[in-house]
Amino acid sequence: MAPKLFGTDGVRGTANSYPMTAEMALRLGAAAGRHFRRDGSSGHRVVIGKDTRLSGYMLETALTAGLTSTGMNVLLLGPVPTPAVGFLTRSMRADLGIMISASHNAHQDNGIKFFGPDGFKLSDADEAAIEDIVAGEIVAAQPANIGRARRIDDAGGRYVEYAKTTLPRGREFGGLKVVLDCANGAAHRVAPQLLWELGAEVIPIGVSPNGTNINLQCGSTWPRACAAKVLETGADLGITLDGDADRVILIDERGQIADGDQIMALFARRWAEAQILRDGVLVATVMSNLGLERFLEGHDLRLERTPVGDRHVVERMRQGGWNLGGEQSGHIVMTDYATTGDGLLAALQFLAAMVETDRPASSLARCFEPVPQVLRNLRYAPGVDLLSRQEVQKVIEDAKTRLAGRGRLLIRKSGTEPLVRVMAECEDEGLMTEIVDGIIAEMEAVA
Repeated sequence: MAPKLFGTDGVRGTANSYPMTAEMALRLGAAAGRHFRRDGSSGHRVVIGKDTRLSGYMLETALTAGLTSTGMNVLLLGPVPTPAVGFLTRSMRADLGIMISASHNAHQDNGIKFFGPDGFKLSDADEAAIEDIVAGEIVAAQPANIGRARRIDDAGGRYVEYAKTTLPRGREFGGLKVVLDCANGAAHRVAPQLLWELGAEVIPIGVSPNGTNINLQCGSTWPRACAAKVLETGADLGITLDGDADRVILIDERGQIADGDQIMALFARRWAEAQILRDGVLVATVMSNLGLERFLEGHDLRLERTPVGDRHVVERMRQGGWNLGGEQSGHIVMTDYATTGDGLLAALQFLAAMVETDRPASSLARCFEPVPQVLRNLRYAPGVDLLSRQEVQKVIEDAKTRLAGRGRLLIRKSGTEPLVRVMAECEDEGLMTEIVDGIIAEMEAVA
């Protein structure tokens, strides 16, 4: 039985290795085209965006070949943020949207994410249907029905214009100095342009992609680069995006980092005061800090937790009819404006809060005191299931007993990398560190 293709966020892996090969991309494109062209009629279209990884050229070409072979017309957007693909899928009346990106991962990885005609990521049922078609024989289109491909030169500009509409009319950021780290990724053009058009003085870093430097000591997974630049230039705010710009981490004027939990806390409070936070609910994952939950309770708001992954957050938001959610890692989902996490739109909302309150970033970006939290990752070899080992299970159960009533313990496999993530929260930092170190040591011993 072939391994499952789709993970928690599309198909992902090392470029030129299964499943991120040109051959598999061609089959995925053909299978998606066959699935979304069920009625056999012409005129179906798909938009494809990508980030700046070298392997994006290979995968884009292979996907295009597969899609056109089943009669889909392909609109190539070039490098654009993931949320721009969600937006343009709807705006351009496409049947399907595809983003080629491995998000915050290093350049050697890549991924393929699919969006439905509504701009939201595909359902489990659609992904399973595509995977079934990949495993079988894919029926090609008749010669007269082969699709066409064309490049859309103004895709980034369309997204920039839309992003500005998410702010109140006339809202500008004149007088604000902003360091903007684009992670040498998908937003390296649109993000500086957007902030400049809104009047900010922009100091860009991470805007020189070469195919292999995406997320390399820059961006939301390496915020120290932005923090150093903020202090060096006396900027009012630092904005750090990841490789596909669906996450953001902020840096205040003192060089202090504000993660997704702090950003969500600010937005939840402000939206509740403005009576636009639906049902007083914020949706976040099990990774969000206990301090966020306590902050919300103190404002008569509620935290709805989901499994890790912005896809799970969005699904729960849609089920409950709620409009704000996200992840500690910086995915901020505002379904009034976007169908997925959008780092740029979240940054605009934060800048708007600075202007409207006339307060510095440091007074807005620290809404609560986090409960001490530690997260450690352990990489494992393919085929190894560390969490099923009896020795590991015993040390985990002992740890839960020691933490009972004093904190939280969360252990899970990453859905995008061969990692086991061990996270603990506890007011007693010594106990917390001892517990996590013990679990990691046991897993290393049996790996």
